[in-house]
Amino acid sequence: MVRSAIKLFLLLLFLGYMMLWFMMPTKLYFEHWLPKIRAKTKSTYLGQQGMLIYTFPILVIAGLGCVYLHLGKKLHGDHNVEGRVPTSKLKQPVIVKGPLGIVSWMELSFLTMFVVLLAWSTTSYLNGMFTHIDQMASRSGLLVWEAKLEMSGLTLGLVGNICLAFLFFPVTRGSSVLRLIGLSSEASIKYHIWVGHIAMTIFTAHGLCYLVFWAKTEQLSQVLKWGKIEVSNMAGEIGLVCGLGMWATSLPEIRRKMFELFYYTHHLYILFIVFFVFHVGFSYACIVLPGFYLFLIDRCLRFLQSQQRVSLAAAQMNHSPTSIIFVNVPAISKLQWHPFTITSNSNMDTDKLSIVVKSEGRWSSDLYQKLSSPLPMDGFQVSIEGPYGRPASTHLLRHDTLVLLSGGSGITPFISIIRELLFKASSGSSTRIPHILLICAFKKSIDLAMLELILPVSGTTVDISCLQLQIEAYVTREKGADEDNHKPLKTVWFKPNAIDAPVSAILGPNSWLCLGLIISSSFVMFLLLIAILSRYHNSNMVYPSSATAGFNMIFMCLAIAMTANATFLWNKKQNRKKLRQIRNMDTPPVWFNNGDRELESLPYQSLFQATNVHYGERPDLKKILFERKESSVGVIASGPREMLQEVAAICSSGLADNLQFESISFTW
Repeated sequence: MVRSAIKLFLLLLFLGYMMLWFMMPTKLYFEHWLPKIRAKTKSTYLGQQGMLIYTFPILVIAGLGCVYLHLGKKLHGDHNVEGRVPTSKLKQPVIVKGPLGIVSWMELSFLTMFVVLLAWSTTSYLNGMFTHIDQMASRSGLLVWEAKLEMSGLTLGLVGNICLAFLFFPVTRGSSVLRLIGLSSEASIKYHIWVGHIAMTIFTAHGLCYLVFWAKTEQLSQVLKWGKIEVSNMAGEIGLVCGLGMWATSLPEIRRKMFELFYYTHHLYILFIVFFVFHVGFSYACIVLPGFYLFLIDRCLRFLQSQQRVSLAAAQMNHSPTSIIFVNVPAISKLQWHPFTITSNSNMDTDKLSIVVKSEGRWSSDLYQKLSSPLPMDGFQVSIEGPYGRPASTHLLRHDTLVLLSGGSGITPFISIIRELLFKASSGSSTRIPHILLICAFKKSIDLAMLELILPVSGTTVDISCLQLQIEAYVTREKGADEDNHKPLKTVWFKPNAIDAPVSAILGPNSWLCLGLIISSSFVMFLLLIAILSRYHNSNMVYPSSATAGFNMIFMCLAIAMTANATFLWNKKQNRKKLRQIRNMDTPPVWFNNGDRELESLPYQSLFQATNVHYGERPDLKKILFERKESSVGVIASGPREMLQEVAAICSSGLADNLQFESISFTW
């Protein structure tokens, strides 16, 4: 009942917040609502800050959402917080090719509503500004078209702020807001890309309108204007240049070929936001503050976790199948973080966490060279962030059959899925386990060794025959088996370091409750710091000075850093006893590149019996999927974009109503 009440309240609060966005461009809002709101919220200590109007509702949603998720975790456990995922047709793909990628009916619906909001705001702002444009042009000594150009530029800036308000939500990896609506950060990256492209298109047009207006009216000196109590043009131009740099390097052609350039350039978001605040003033910047505020909290927590040295032999965290972690290897690069799918299962591999890294790019090739070095290595320092992922795997059990389609290293998410289902099947659970058909394609037969990773890394012997598993492996670039490629996996062990710590969740078992505490306490501290500043620097201006805006941004960062560090240290102290127990556990003997000894004894025979290998051909996906006659077939694809699009097109063709499509595709 408590969760239902919280859910209803959050829904009503969100609807009210969205209504505010739809009303902001209207004459009713500007002439009647806004003056009353300002009169009610104006404070001697806080001034005319926009936080109570624009920021507070979303932070309440995020904070209470943490309580909602915490109660759900206590009630249902780690693997079913939000409940079953509905088999709605709205989740099926409607667009499979094009610049947007694979888009479901639900995503298309929300995208359409977002575009409608932008169109409505644009037309409403222009309608209000153009009503008396002739009189305004006459008073300003401008031509009518010049006045319209200036107002159009202003309108584009106001509409672009709508995009900026939603830009940071999808990239907040530990977001309670995303989890409330059943999304994960890695699955939401494409929304960040969509909104980012729209925002930069609008902001670029906004800047061009003003440049043309100033050039035509001989006011180019406005380019260098940095107003003390008004809009600072120069700050906006610096922010726009930073945004253009991020936008240019994020284009797919550049991002895929020069990922490091994209990665480092994207850190310009800090300057982009800072100069945006200087441009419009902190009070108005509160419109876009909620998403960025939650992103800063998430970024601070990720930084604290990444500073810990971790051991490559122990883990203390629960994670769901298909979860990912970000890995940093200081010996290769202290700045680069790369995402990898967790292949271990927290039920079967309780004290280990494993990932698969394929040697393709420069970073992964350097990692391979270090691990395969013939010289002994006493240790290997690694930092991680995460795990991040979807909250539950129970929706996989609703199907009669699961068809898992992978290409190359796209098999890694399926390793954790199969291990989870293997655990349920071998533990004597009464839950019905669906039949599993794994279709995997590799370029060379040496990659078939990845199938061995389906078996758990723990020493526990599990009979895979208890799982209805069928594997069809395709080697596309070889005509037959190459015996030279069938070599046993080599194992490299490292000596544990006294300063290493087991991998652990940043906020411990009560992570949602701790996150809610950080959100609420940091915001209260932020308000107190602003009140102190406002008490000694009162101003009735609409736009505060740059100094005041700068102080507010510093106070925001201080409040977040102090509360996040305090919560982190408290949680670390609480877990110290458990961490000491893990450190004292027996460590395995040390081998270096010992190819004669396996990591542990595993039941390969059942796995080989379930596997059929096809050489010199590609899987006929249409035939494979249309042959499934079960009433409910879950189709999950992971791999190259072309394969995902082909599978999505087959499932959305309408020729097989029993197919339910889901893609696992990370756009990094």
